[in-house]
Amino acid sequence: MWTDITQNIAQTLQEKVEFLQAQSFGGGCINQGYLLETNLGKYFVKINQARGLEMFQAEMLGLQQIHSTKTIRVPQPICTGQSGDKAYLVMEWLDLGGTGAWRQMGRNLAYLHQYPIANLGMPVAFGWERENTIGSTPQINPWTSNWTEFFAEYRIAHQLKLAKKKGGSFPSVEQVVAIVHRCLEDHDPQPSLVHGDLWGGNGGITQEGIPVIFDPATYVGDREVDLAMTKLFGGFPPEFYQGYGEILPLGAGHRETLYNLYHILNHFNLFGGAYGTQANRMIQHLMQVY
Repeated sequence: MWTDITQNIAQTLQEKVEFLQAQSFGGGCINQGYLLETNLGKYFVKINQARGLEMFQAEMLGLQQIHSTKTIRVPQPICTGQSGDKAYLVMEWLDLGGTGAWRQMGRNLAYLHQYPIANLGMPVAFGWERENTIGSTPQINPWTSNWTEFFAEYRIAHQLKLAKKKGGSFPSVEQVVAIVHRCLEDHDPQPSLVHGDLWGGNGGITQEGIPVIFDPATYVGDREVDLAMTKLFGGFPPEFYQGYGEILPLGAGHRETLYNLYHILNHFNLFGGAYGTQANRMIQHLMQVY
C-alpha cells in the first residue's frame, strides 16, 4: 500500500519520492491517520476501506476550494487513490500545537464566509457540486435557491429519516420540517462556502502561529452553520468570536439550536445512544419556541 501511495505522490508532484516510514498518528472514529515520512518530507495520510474513495475525493475537492480562496489555511491535499482494499487521501503535514492565534482564526473564517461564490465557478445558490459526507453519513447537496427549503429537506429531514430507520423515536419528519420553516421564515442569508463540520477538533494553530481548519464537509450554505457548530463539543475560545465579529456580524443565536440539531442527529446516526435523547430535547425546545 505504501508503495502505491508513494508512487501516486511522485506522479502528482512530478518528483522522485522515496518511502522512509509510516506510523499511526491520530485519526478518529471514521478514518485511520498516519504520518508518512519520505525523502521530500512528511505527509498526513487518511486511510479507509475502498468504499471510502468517493468520500476522500469529495474531501479533497472541499480542501482545494477552501485553499483557492486564500482566506484561511487548510492542509493542502496532494492526491487520493485506492490500493487493494484501502482508499487513501494524502495531505501536506502541518505541525499543530501553537497558541495565541484564535482571534485571527475568527477573522480568517469570516473572510472565507464572505468570499464570492461566483469566483469559485459555482451558482449563487445553496448546495454543492457533488455529494459528500458528514462523518461517514451521506450529505446530499442539490443546488437549491432557497436556504430554508435546502436546510429543511436536505439537512434535517434527511438525517431524521435516517434516524428513524435506525430505530430512533422522534416526532414526525413533517412536524420537525415545519419547525425549520418557522425558525427560518424571515432569514435570507447570502450563500457562503462553509467548512460544514467545524467543531473544536477540526481546527487548530500551527507551531508558527497560523490558524488551520481541516476535515471539512464542505458545501455552500448559511455561514451561521459554522458558527453554531463551533459551540458544540467544548467550543472555541472567546477570542475566535471577537475576531470573527470584527469582520462579519456573529449572527442570531436563536438559530444555533436548529443548526446544531443536524449534527446531533448525525451523531445519533453514527453512534446512537444518548445523542437520540439530546436530539429530542433540542426538538422539544424548538417546538416550544416556534
